Amino acid sequence: MATPHLLKHDHEDNVGVVVVEGLTAGTEMLCVVTADDTDFTVTAKVDIPIGHKIALTDLKEGDTVFKYGEDIGRMTGPAAVGEHVHTHNCKTKRW
Repeated sequence: MATPHLLKHDHEDNVGVVVVEGLTAGTEMLCVVTADDTDFTVTAKVDIPIGHKIALTDLKEGDTVFKYGEDIGRMTGPAAVGEHVHTHNCKTKRW
């Protein structure tokens, strides 16, 4: 298998994590689901730094964000499939 660009930890996750440096818009990413090593592809719509999240479904304001099969926050703005999910459009529900 080729080196993945993105990891999705659980099948319920609606975001994945970029695991390569220099991911640029237009890259067709190899995405691996770590729960069972299945894979799929998604095209990055914008440049996204390593360690940051990418939307794997269209997310709108108020949607719950799932990572590791867990609720990690809510969307404060939209992100389409392949777009960046970070502090500009996602906040924790803790505070």
